[in-house]
Amino acid sequence: MSSKDDRALEAMDDAVADRRTFDRVDVEWAVDCVASDNFLFASIANISAMGIFVRTTEPLPTGTRLLLTFAPPGSESFKLEGNVAWVNPVRSDGDNPNPGMGVRFINLTPHDRERLVDVILTIAYLRDPN
Repeated sequence: MSSKDDRALEAMDDAVADRRTFDRVDVEWAVDCVASDNFLFASIANISAMGIFVRTTEPLPTGTRLLLTFAPPGSESFKLEGNVAWVNPVRSDGDNPNPGMGVRFINLTPHDRERLVDVILTIAYLRDPN
C-alpha cells in the first residue's frame, strides 16, 4: 500500500472516530430540512453535539447543505445549518429498516452549541436509571 493510501485510511479512521466522540441520544422529533430547491418534512431519530440522523425515505445527496428547524420538547426551537454527511438509502429489496441521512451541523454559534449540548445532556440525564 502506498503512503497516499495510508493517509486516506488514517483520514477515514479519524472521521469515524470523530463521529463516535459524541454520544448519540435517541429521539423522535419532527424536523424541517430546507435545501436550495427541496423541502423535506421528516423526523430526527438521534442527535449528538455534532449532528442528527434524519429518518426519511427520500434522503438528499451527500454534500447537500440544509437549513434544519426542530423544536425539542420543553425547549426553544433550533434553526441550524448542516451538510448531508452520509446516506442510508431505501433498498428495493426492503432490506433496510432505517433509511435516512446523517447530517453534520456546520457554522454553529457558541450559543447554539451550548443550547444543543444542554438539551442533549438533559435528555440523557432524565433517561439515566441511576
